[in-house]
Amino acid sequence: MAGMAPEGSPFDARNYDAKMNDLITAEGSQFFTTYEEVFESFDAMGLQENLLRGIYAYGFEKPSAIQQRGIVPFVKGLDVIQQAQSGTGKTATFCSGILQQLDYGLVECQALVLAPTRELAQQIEKVMRALGDYLGVKVHACVGGTSVREDQRILSAGVHVVVGTPGRVFDMLRRQSLRPDQIRMFVLDEADEMLSRGFKDQIYDIFQLLPSKVQVGVFSATMPPEALEITRKFMNKPVRILVKRDELTLEGIKQFYVNVEKEDWKLDTLCDLYETLAITQSVIFVNTRRKVDWLTDKMRSRDHTVSATHGDMDQNTRDIIMREFRSGSSRVLITTDLLARGIDVQQVSLVINYDLPTQPENYLHRIGRSGRFGRKGVAINFVTREDERMLFDIQRFYNVVIEELPSNVADLI
Repeated sequence: MAGMAPEGSPFDARNYDAKMNDLITAEGSQFFTTYEEVFESFDAMGLQENLLRGIYAYGFEKPSAIQQRGIVPFVKGLDVIQQAQSGTGKTATFCSGILQQLDYGLVECQALVLAPTRELAQQIEKVMRALGDYLGVKVHACVGGTSVREDQRILSAGVHVVVGTPGRVFDMLRRQSLRPDQIRMFVLDEADEMLSRGFKDQIYDIFQLLPSKVQVGVFSATMPPEALEITRKFMNKPVRILVKRDELTLEGIKQFYVNVEKEDWKLDTLCDLYETLAITQSVIFVNTRRKVDWLTDKMRSRDHTVSATHGDMDQNTRDIIMREFRSGSSRVLITTDLLARGIDVQQVSLVINYDLPTQPENYLHRIGRSGRFGRKGVAINFVTREDERMLFDIQRFYNVVIEELPSNVADLI
């Protein structure tokens, strides 16, 4: 990822933060202002009654750190750069900001949200719909792998909000099925991911088609230089809201490692843990799509029931698998980082990193799932000799100590 250490060099979080700060002060001191106001409760934010009903019905009680700072400036119509890790409530922050400002009498697209993956776009659509339940919001997810004609039909019938991936959204704008003239709010979610996936040109192309006075929100876990460049080009006196890493969502998640020494020993270790896994719902992360298939076959050949999902599968198959997993009919899901940000399953209480992530940031995207908003969780990391350096880097990056897995693992979950 841009802004990360080069291949093979140890990644130093402090150095990264220092570089980021230099960059921001050198290039953008006149550019950002900070926004310090904090609201301890949703009631204090001046939101409309039916939005509050949706927020509470969704199960939120107290706003998370980013919500306490981030909802109000967005509602005021300010351009915002909000930086916080996955799992801290960014989605509900911009969904609330959008829902508060829509004109529900006008059934035209007034807000456009872009996300890097279909899963995340569909997740945002669900949250937007749930929070806007009492407002009668019409939301549609425009993502690849679905019928273009169906998209066109829904858009021509009229929606308030479109959430989508850049390719399909640009396609709909180009075909004039999505009309940009009433769009007043534009949100880039997981902007760092979007840029690292090469969507930069499409984002620029989409932005060119939007009205000049559009309000822009950029939400991102990290702010690599390309993300800053985008903010500089698109935004007008943005406020920057930063929730620092150490306030974030690893609390409540017990983290352990298992010393497996060699790659070949991981499979037996996982099978030993399987009975424990199946008590609860668990997600197992590996680093490649090929390995998802390999591990799934190996587990099934040993009569363990598992589901699997990765980016090569068609959308329909992924949807069915995620539905089974969410409903609890399948209890163990094997997947890659691609889907880490799209999995928000309430009941997941155990995450296994069969492979450690290749970058420290992705560690939180994976395990931050399991303890979201104060829910407890357990993360178990399989560590070979080659992984010891990465485990060290992760501990330093998040300022945590990861201890060896005790034998009574079932009691922890």
